[in-house]
Amino acid sequence: MKIKKTLYISDLDGTLLRSDETLSEYTCGVINRLTESGMLFSYATARSLISAKKVTGGLNAKIPLITYNGAFVFDNVTEEKLVSNYFDKSVLDLLEDLFQNGIYPIVYAFVDSVEKFSFVPELCTRGMNTFLDTRLDDVRRNSVTKADDLKKGNIFYITCIDSPEKLEPFYHKYKDIYHCIYDRDYYSKEQWLEFLPLSASKANAVKQLKELLDCEKVVVFGDGKNDIEMFRVADKAYAMKNAHPDLKKLAAGIIGGNDEDSVAKWLMKNLGSS
Repeated sequence: MKIKKTLYISDLDGTLLRSDETLSEYTCGVINRLTESGMLFSYATARSLISAKKVTGGLNAKIPLITYNGAFVFDNVTEEKLVSNYFDKSVLDLLEDLFQNGIYPIVYAFVDSVEKFSFVPELCTRGMNTFLDTRLDDVRRNSVTKADDLKKGNIFYITCIDSPEKLEPFYHKYKDIYHCIYDRDYYSKEQWLEFLPLSASKANAVKQLKELLDCEKVVVFGDGKNDIEMFRVADKAYAMKNAHPDLKKLAAGIIGGNDEDSVAKWLMKNLGSS
């Protein structure tokens, strides 16, 4: 008889990570013990593979990881891209539209096969500089001299950090053309508008990973509006106490806050004795 497998997927920031962007020893210990016993566990994050692995170094789960809000699924061991989603050439028109309206984003792309995030220092907003200051030693950091340089390479992710007055009209203009995420950053509280290819989402990546691992059920944990689509495709979804109200409406249950090891405690309670 076929054993029914369940895949457990957690968001990182505001969910699995504490507010200081770290994992507790307790959370790492619980997840490592349970994965060693056969639990299938992964995470889905807006972070890159580099920044995600930097803050999850204590985890030993070896299954694929969902990064950049679903733009990529990476093999956690070899770091090979298992699923890739890039913009088509229409992204150049999107960028030009942003430029014409005084919005100069951070653009993520593979330029000559090397992953980079590019920005024009002289055109950065306060919020962009706050974010970039947390990535000073990042090997992907790519300062360019003019806006047109942001159009280079195979683009897969665009981040705008500016005032709601400037960004919200673009969310409504493009939300049916691209996968758009309009939300405040968990840490800085700055307004962000992110653009991805329409095929790139946590929801699609969760379905792809579920099929890849031949699982029958998916249980997810999250806190932000960018987790809404993931909640809708999951069999069971649990929101953090600190989650956005819109996400809580979709949850099967509300667990504790992200500073309370709540995901690990839920896993331990429900799987620890199995």
